[in-house]
Amino acid sequence: MTSPVTEKSGLLLSPDFMARLDQLDIVSRKLLAGKLKGERRSKRRGQSVEFADYRNYVIGDDLRFIDWNVYARLDRLFLKVFLEEEDLSLYILIDMSRSADYGNPQKAAYLRQVAAALGYVGLVNSNRVSVAAMTGGSMIETGAMRGRSKVSQLMDFVGKLEPSGAGDLADACRRFALVHRVKGVCVVLSDFFDKGGFENGLRYLAGGKYDLFCVQVLCPQEIDPDLQGDLKLRDMEDDDMAEVSITQPLIKKYKANLNAYCLALKDYLSRRGGTYLFTSTDVPFDTLVLNYLRERGLLG
Repeated sequence: MTSPVTEKSGLLLSPDFMARLDQLDIVSRKLLAGKLKGERRSKRRGQSVEFADYRNYVIGDDLRFIDWNVYARLDRLFLKVFLEEEDLSLYILIDMSRSADYGNPQKAAYLRQVAAALGYVGLVNSNRVSVAAMTGGSMIETGAMRGRSKVSQLMDFVGKLEPSGAGDLADACRRFALVHRVKGVCVVLSDFFDKGGFENGLRYLAGGKYDLFCVQVLCPQEIDPDLQGDLKLRDMEDDDMAEVSITQPLIKKYKANLNAYCLALKDYLSRRGGTYLFTSTDVPFDTLVLNYLRERGLLG
C-alpha cells in the first residue's frame, strides 16, 4: 500500500492517498438541513435541479418556475416543484492538550492526520467543514470552509497544531455547542483522558442536533505500559506528581480500569445515539480511515 504521508515534503496526506479519499463521502444517519444547497436531497420540496411535482400557481410565486408548456395545453398556470437539496455540516473537534504530545507513535501526529483526512473528504464533497482544536484554556477554529479550494487552508491549519496546556473537555464542548447551532456530523478526536470525566463535556454534544462520532486514540505505551519499580510520575498537563511502586498486580489493575473507562465511554455514547471507535496509534491511520470509519458508518 502506498504510504498516506509524504514525509520528505511534510504533507499530512500524500496525493495518492487523497485520490483514494476522493471516492468517499461523509455519511449522516440523521436529516441534516442547512442554509446552503449541497449534494444531499431530502423529501422536502424547494428549488433545486431535480423535478418533483406540480402545484397550482399562486400570486406572488416566481414566474420563472411556471411550466408554460402545460399552460399552453391546459390554459392553467402550474408551478414546477423541485426536491430540496440539503447542506451537510461536518464539525471536527481535535484534542490538542499537552497529553497528545505523548507516545510512539505520537498521539498528536496521529490526530492531525485523521482530522486532515476527514476534513478533506468533507471539502471535496462540497460539505461545510469546520475544524476546532481544543487546547489548554482555549479553542482555535478554522471557521466554516467549503469546496476543494479550501483544502490548502485545512492542511495549513491542522499541520500547525501543537499540543499545549491542560485539557478541559467540558468547557471546550460547551463553547463549541453554543457557537455551532446548525445540525451536522460532529467528530471528536481525543484520548478522552480528562480529570473532569467525559460525561461533563459530551453532554453538550450527545443526543441532540449532532450526529456524534467519538474516536478515542491512545498510544501503545498507555494501553500496555512497560513500567516497573519505584517511580515518580508527573501529569503532563497539570504537573501533579505521584510516587508509585509499579508491580504486576498494579499493572493488571490499571489495564482493568482503563478497559472499564473505555467501555463506559462507549456505553455512554451508544445510549445517546452516538458512535464510538477505539484505536491505537500503532494502527496505520489510513487503515482507520479507509476501513474502520467506513465500518462504523461515518464514511461511505
